Amino acid sequence: MSLVVPDRKIAVIIGYSGHAFVLADAAIKLGINLKYYSETAVKNNNPFQLEYLGFDGNRNFSGYGKKYLFMIGIGDNVVRMNIAQRLLSIGEQLTSVIHPSANIASKVSVGNGVFISGNATINPLSIINDYAIINTGSIIEHECRIGTSVHIGPGAVLAGNVNVGNMSFIGANAVIKQGISIGVNVVVGAGAVVLNDIPDNTIVVGNPAKTIK
Repeated sequence: MSLVVPDRKIAVIIGYSGHAFVLADAAIKLGINLKYYSETAVKNNNPFQLEYLGFDGNRNFSGYGKKYLFMIGIGDNVVRMNIAQRLLSIGEQLTSVIHPSANIASKVSVGNGVFISGNATINPLSIINDYAIINTGSIIEHECRIGTSVHIGPGAVLAGNVNVGNMSFIGANAVIKQGISIGVNVVVGAGAVVLNDIPDNTIVVGNPAKTIK
């Protein structure tokens, strides 16, 4: 599966540090016309030599006039979803970004505003819902469902038929057993091994994963 950019609009990345640098690199590799960043202030660290567009959080991004294509370089699930929904509510356009080295099988559904990072694998009949992040080298096996604004950390492995609820975070190198259901707003710690279903609003860590909240 390859990303088809809807048009040649100039692109804007919201957020410009850490995770945003990974997203920007992938977008540029895809030929997306990334020119601007939006942040709370001008950044001294500007590795992609983008122009500062300003910070419109207090104006709900109402001044852009549908001129740009937006991508959201923010790892925080709540913030990312809120910004995405504000942009869409005023008719702005989000794009998904799929790194050219990602391995996306046939019969995979990818939503709006999704980022799939380098060397990630997503196997058949999986569903990746809006604003999700599938980070570097992670594996999403067959028939998984990744909810809205979920973040799958680098190197995480989800065996087949795993369901991850909206707003949940799966830490780096975590392993989720086949058929497991992860609730809404769950945090799975880095390196955890999840062998049982996890209810909503829970934090689990360890091998095997144990609840700490």
